[in-house]
Amino acid sequence: MFEINEETVRLINKTCRGKTHLKLTIGYLIDNNAVIKVFNENGELEPSTKYHYEIGSITKTFTTSLLSKYVFENKVSLSDSIQVYVEQLQGTGYYPTLLRLATHSSGYGASLPLNNWQYLNLFLDLIKGSGDINKNNPLSMDLNKMKQLMEQHKLKVKDYPWKYSNFGIALIGYVLGKVSGKGYWNTMNDYLQHELGLNNTYLGTSANNLVGYDRKNNDCGNWQWNEDNLISPAGAISSTAEDLLQYAKIIINETQPYLPLSYKQHGAGNKKYDMGLGWWLLKNNPHVILHGGGTGCFSTFLVIDKEKKAAAVVLANYRLGKNADEKIGISLLENL
Repeated sequence: MFEINEETVRLINKTCRGKTHLKLTIGYLIDNNAVIKVFNENGELEPSTKYHYEIGSITKTFTTSLLSKYVFENKVSLSDSIQVYVEQLQGTGYYPTLLRLATHSSGYGASLPLNNWQYLNLFLDLIKGSGDINKNNPLSMDLNKMKQLMEQHKLKVKDYPWKYSNFGIALIGYVLGKVSGKGYWNTMNDYLQHELGLNNTYLGTSANNLVGYDRKNNDCGNWQWNEDNLISPAGAISSTAEDLLQYAKIIINETQPYLPLSYKQHGAGNKKYDMGLGWWLLKNNPHVILHGGGTGCFSTFLVIDKEKKAAAVVLANYRLGKNADEKIGISLLENL
């Protein structure tokens, strides 16, 4: 029986301290066997309950997995300009390719769809761990706003330096919904349920979801999403540790033939990571792929070692500071 090492236990205990309502779920996959453990500030809980979490930006990997499927089926090409799929854009300027959008090298800034002032306030509020931003979803965009932002941001034909972009991934989701003819929301839910078989993974939140809490242990509820919000492809999915480890198993076993396209290196990232399609790849070990996520009062992290056939997931209904979820996940994976 695999035992969690002392360093991981220390990180878990440190993370749980003082968080009255915390449900910290960690899970790991080794030899195709998944183990789930749940902790609160008093220690380990009986793990029989499947807790549902907002997974934030881990959503992006599902969006780019579906993109890989459509590329594999010749429904789209990574070299396609986004302009091909967005009707009635004004002007004849350059618009990024799907590849540049998926590798965060499109030139679209990190703040979009917010302006710089709104983005700064969001960033500061998340750091403080309190405020209305944690109770209400600040990220929203309809079709008119999407087109307006695209037209306002004049870009050159080049690979821009890596800059993380919710807006870029949102545009990919819009394309997928256009190609399917059903819109992103219906297309993604169908993909999650019927192609990947993840029965507890879906867009938006439900009565099953945990509510989030800020650092003062105040109830922050859940971020609200709907199919009219075109930022959904960047962060709207809710899931469980069980489903995310099943997702990892699908990737490790390459059950779907198109998935390797999503974690093949497609571009440069930052000092630590290169880019697949949506996925981050460790520079010193490209077999390790990962992505984190956060909403107002949720923190999530998923890491997979394809070569070692191991994975770890960390889910919390608090916004954790100092990359605590990532530290636990990496420590757990290294222990595996």
